[in-house]
This record gives sequence, C-alpha cells and structure tokens, in this order.
Amino acid sequence: MARISELIISNPEMKSFAELEEKVIQAARDGEIHLYFDIKPEFTDTPRKWEQRLELAFYSAESPRR
Repeated sequence: MARISELIISNPEMKSFAELEEKVIQAARDGEIHLYFDIKPEFTDTPRKWEQRLELAFYSAESPRR
C-alpha cells in the first residue's frame, strides 16, 4: 500500500505537487496496488481536487502486474 504520508516523508526533496504525482506513478509502476490518502499534501501548488488527480495518476500508471 502506498501512503501519501510515506511518499512525502521518504522524499524530503519534493517541493511540488507535480513531484508527488510522479512518486505516486512510480509507486504504481513498482507494483503497489493500493493508494491511501492519509494526509493532504501541503504544497503551494496542490490543486483543490488533489485526491482525484493522484488516484487517476496511480491507476493510470503502467505496471507489469496490471
């Protein structure tokens, strides 16, 4: 399970929502099958519908297991 908090904490160099989106895509490509929204990302560019954006990115990512 990919948790938003874990992705943010384990990548302190991230400065934008776009970078988080890339980490979410990479987690899906690495074989994660669930995405858990345990915190709201506090980047200045976080969109209002951030959950939908991350969910779309996660489930649209190409993965060998899908």
